Amino acid sequence: LLPRLGPASTSPLRAGPVTLAAPELLLLADGGGALSSTADELAGSLFGASLFPWLAMLYWLKHPTVGAPPGVTFGLTFLLAFVFGSIPAAIGAGALFGVSLADADWLHGSAESLLAITNCVVVFGFRDAIDVEEKGVRAPAADEASLRAAATALGSLSALSAVAVFASGGASVHTPWLGGIGNAPAGLWPAEPSNALSMPTWVIHTSSLVEWLVAMGLAWRYADAVAQPRWRGVTWGMLPLHTSGIVACTYHLFYNAPAITWCVTLQAAMTCVGNTTLALACLRLALASGWTWQAGADEAAAAWAALLVSARGEAASPS
Repeated sequence: LLPRLGPASTSPLRAGPVTLAAPELLLLADGGGALSSTADELAGSLFGASLFPWLAMLYWLKHPTVGAPPGVTFGLTFLLAFVFGSIPAAIGAGALFGVSLADADWLHGSAESLLAITNCVVVFGFRDAIDVEEKGVRAPAADEASLRAAATALGSLSALSAVAVFASGGASVHTPWLGGIGNAPAGLWPAEPSNALSMPTWVIHTSSLVEWLVAMGLAWRYADAVAQPRWRGVTWGMLPLHTSGIVACTYHLFYNAPAITWCVTLQAAMTCVGNTTLALACLRLALASGWTWQAGADEAAAAWAALLVSARGEAASPS
């Protein structure tokens, strides 16, 4: 899991009948630029480093000896769409408006929705696998293909929701995602900063947390269904990532205030820890399922040899 946070710029308060912000909000807005910059740099390094254990986790989980549910493996692989979707969104927020992704709601919401899609697919993958083991109800291959197609279609719509705002020519830094449908009436929160999350973005954040919790519970049930206790370790390995999401929501709850920019670093650290614990849990699962270090070394050597052959073939082909 990679960055969706960043230190916020100081944002004006939304217009309303009350012109004075609460003292707590004024205190939070009085943040330090140097601290924010340091936290941002450290978080970037941690988020980048967290990609490597995630890739290792995918290798062990998707290994044929493990026999993990295909919906689960696809869902966790689909998370890479969130990773690589967040990168251009964050670049766009900085290049267009000079703010972090967390402060550009229409980019933030569209990127975050890819994470919600990932978690939904993981939940459905575990549910279908449990039905197979407990009820003998096997989902047809067409259902698995439909799940993949639905995730791809929803991911495309998420990207288009941001492209549409940009193409309209009226995009501003605080344009709400999906038009801010469901937002509270103007003036209800007169002291709320303009970088506050819109209702659709909040829904995506909270649903992601709930979906991940459900997936953790289903992983525990799947351990009982297949009589493989190592799957319970997967549940424990997922826990720090849920903590990471809670930290992110806490940061947004206080309007991405510079005074609590340490939340950015904490979220990144918990993401890195969570990806590592999940990778270790999948390693234990793979070892218990028959995977060996020698098999891994042989597969790595074969992949390296194939890469060399491919590179030589390209070099020898006429330009």
